[in-house]
Amino acid sequence: MADDPTNDAALALHALGWTLGDDVRADRFLALTGLAPEDLRARLGEPEMLAAALRFLEAHEPDLIACAAAIGVAPASLPEARRRLEA
Repeated sequence: MADDPTNDAALALHALGWTLGDDVRADRFLALTGLAPEDLRARLGEPEMLAAALRFLEAHEPDLIACAAAIGVAPASLPEARRRLEA
């Protein structure tokens, strides 16, 4: 995925889908980001929002590791994608 914003965005969307797949985790994500569901939907394509979704996972290592396992990537690939999205 190196230097491919399309792949980074796809990875972030996949991770966001995993995050939102659990009601408790989704509620925590929305509360911590301050986003309302309609804001989230409207901003899905924005690199800043996608980076925020990955940053949320980085803040709680068990979620980061579980997400990476669930979507079939190395845990380190999520923060790497976030850094590129923020660049």
